[in-house]
Amino acid sequence: MTTTAHDPESAQVLAASQERGWAIRTHDLTKVYGARTAVHSFNLEVPAGVVAGFVGPNGAGKTTTIRMLLSLIRPTTGTIGLLGSASGHSADVLSQVGAMIEGPAFYPGMSARRNLSILASLGGFDLQRVDPLLQRVGLAGREGDVVRSFSLGMRQRLGIAAALLPEPSLLILDEPTNGLDPAGIQEIRHLIMDLHQQGITILISSHLLSEVEQIADWIILINKGQLLYQGSKEALLATRHNSLVVSATDAHELDVVAEIARQQSYTTEMSNGSLRIFAPTTFARELNQRAMAAGVVLSQLTPERSSLEETFFSLTEGANA
Repeated sequence: MTTTAHDPESAQVLAASQERGWAIRTHDLTKVYGARTAVHSFNLEVPAGVVAGFVGPNGAGKTTTIRMLLSLIRPTTGTIGLLGSASGHSADVLSQVGAMIEGPAFYPGMSARRNLSILASLGGFDLQRVDPLLQRVGLAGREGDVVRSFSLGMRQRLGIAAALLPEPSLLILDEPTNGLDPAGIQEIRHLIMDLHQQGITILISSHLLSEVEQIADWIILINKGQLLYQGSKEALLATRHNSLVVSATDAHELDVVAEIARQQSYTTEMSNGSLRIFAPTTFARELNQRAMAAGVVLSQLTPERSSLEETFFSLTEGANA
């Protein structure tokens, strides 16, 4: 099952991409290892200018997809386009892409500055970018310290600095918060948002759905190598398992409200003196108007949206049914 959003929020993002172009676009991208299909007919679309969350459990095919995007492995079938190019494998295009995959590797006995300088020299990048990048990722004052003394979060930031050496238009980060404590996750989150504000399109893969929900505005859901959904985060959350929690000054008036909801084919349930209506949050205004017309004054009308995690499990259950 593949779902692509066609809602107003996604339409606005797509319209903007018409001006800026697509950062990533694949057609029937497939990778087969023997009898196992790791990625199956993947039609990925990431508009330029977004933070895209590439979400799925471990083993879903995220890293395999990223490796194909970066020409680290060859697709079995399918095509890849990056940054408006029909071919994502050209040197000119890949030079505009920065990436950190499966955790950065550095010389532990060398300083952060020395490690980054070596990578810059190997890649043919300007050595004068090293210190500004270390400052940009929050390692100013620690650039002379050996990497073995760094926390995992600091190593991740150094890895992002390395990915920024080519001054990329597209930044791909594979599990950048994996293994970090809450403070480290927050540091990486703030860094990603700062980079996004500077105009970089960012694709972040993660199995931490709650983390992606806080930073991404474009969501790609993958499970067992198959695309389940891609589109705006708001569109995904607005159409899945939303509810309205309603209270009234007189509890008996909730029977009237429940009947109003049922007339619109929405189900309801009572819980702790409140009425829960399983309806889109957009129904709240109409419900309030209908209740007032029936002489019912609502003391509470609170929209509640499902989390990205709940939505993902809903989609995977549907796909596996």
